[in-house]
Amino acid sequence: MTKSAYQYIAEIWKKEPSELKELRWQRLILWRKQPVIIRIERPTRLDRARRLGYKAKQGYILIRVRVRRGGRRKQRPKRGRKPKKMGVRKFTPKKSIRWIAEERVQRKFPNLEVLNSYPVGRDGRWKWYEVILVDPHHPVIKSDPHINWIGDPVHKKRVYRGLTAAGKKSRGLYKKGRGTEKIRPSIKKHRHRGK
Repeated sequence: MTKSAYQYIAEIWKKEPSELKELRWQRLILWRKQPVIIRIERPTRLDRARRLGYKAKQGYILIRVRVRRGGRRKQRPKRGRKPKKMGVRKFTPKKSIRWIAEERVQRKFPNLEVLNSYPVGRDGRWKWYEVILVDPHHPVIKSDPHINWIGDPVHKKRVYRGLTAAGKKSRGLYKKGRGTEKIRPSIKKHRHRGK
């Protein structure tokens, strides 16, 4: 069975041959010097972008965003505590870094909607993601039956409500069955049931 071009691109990203490692490091050196949020013309991972809904037509915008790695940064208390009770290490937000990246892009472009995102690189300090944005008011998007659902009022600012793939994963909505009784429709809603 013959492979498509997208399958070959996906294999290269997965295996990462030695001749591409140098290219990757040169790319990261350049990205570190660029702004935190930057608009790009073409996707770095074409196969991933296409699978997540990107199309090379008007109304679709690609943004690369840089986010720090690791848990939350908290200041160490100046007065006496046990090291265990300092509350400095092993404190993490309840959302993934990818979700945080999507929210930051949404704040920068409030008139667009986040469709999805995917990772494109990381080093010891930073992670880079490419976020696919859609303009819900663009005539091309409005006339496309595959994507015009994003213009409905119910999808407004969907990233803040955890409706993107990164948000749903962080909320545990991709799990089913035993152990997931309290996560639907949401943890907060479940707490208020029966009151």
